[in-house]
Amino acid sequence: MHAIHVQPEIAMTDRLTVALAQIEPVWLDRAGTLAKVIEATEEAARQGAALVAFGESLVPGYPFWLERLDAARFQAKDLKEIHALYIDQAVCIERGDLAPLAALAARRKIAIVLGIIERPAHRGESVYASAVTINGKGEFASVHRKLMPTYEERLCWAPGDGHGLRTHPLGAFTVGSLNCWENWMPMARAALYAQGEDLHVAIWPGGEHNTRDLTRFIARESRSYVMSVSGLLRRDSLPASIPQRAAIVAKSGEFLANGGSCLSGPDGEWVIEPIVGRECVVTATLDHARVREERQSFDPSGHYARPDVLSLHVNRQRQSTAYFSDEQG
Repeated sequence: MHAIHVQPEIAMTDRLTVALAQIEPVWLDRAGTLAKVIEATEEAARQGAALVAFGESLVPGYPFWLERLDAARFQAKDLKEIHALYIDQAVCIERGDLAPLAALAARRKIAIVLGIIERPAHRGESVYASAVTINGKGEFASVHRKLMPTYEERLCWAPGDGHGLRTHPLGAFTVGSLNCWENWMPMARAALYAQGEDLHVAIWPGGEHNTRDLTRFIARESRSYVMSVSGLLRRDSLPASIPQRAAIVAKSGEFLANGGSCLSGPDGEWVIEPIVGRECVVTATLDHARVREERQSFDPSGHYARPDVLSLHVNRQRQSTAYFSDEQG
């Protein structure tokens, strides 16, 4: 991995060093990918980061087979085979799959935003694309399940809920995160802005086409720092053991995901331009004064809001198929 540090000018003391970890998963291998996440987190901590973020669905990987294997075919044995492996390799937080990472966060005092495929305990065999936030004490601060899987993703991911639409304090900043195309959803963004968000983490499976324009737009809209953090996957990195590898490779270019991680300041200008085609852990030191400066003219949930005219209701109740009221006595 290449280590890069970008140090913009700092005018005041409200500093926070953040890391963008653009890494490849060991595709469809939970343990192998988590080992790489731990390695990258250690590297971010060595560079002085108080926060490190990773791409969407990184553990155990994005379902790239969907568009390559005509995944809408009903009752297809090849699709069932790879889907069964995907469910098996998904992350169960209750089982302790992320416990070593949480322990590392506590030991290194570093917060983590990680994209996982979450398989909740006691909820059947459906999975969610979730952004997990672990704070610097090693606590699970929030688990945000993607509100609406995009297009073919609906063939293997369940829709999430609003329970994880939360922000978290980190130094002078307030941090929130969204998964991939959720970042296009104005009301999802507004739900985070209303909670004081000024450092937005957008996680992506990988693709400069996703990050180059939207990152700067969100930064200018929110007058916040915006980190877009992507995964990466090369065709040649697909493990030989995965089902349907030959068919997936035959319909893939050099990259299934080319990265595109980047960081914009609250004026919409680049702090780190999109990084394409390589694994890296990149850090930058942010200054909260820049947020305050840019909000002098526009604060989307402050002096430029009109709650008497426009307001948003957010349901943060965790979805369940049943609610039980046991009779007492």
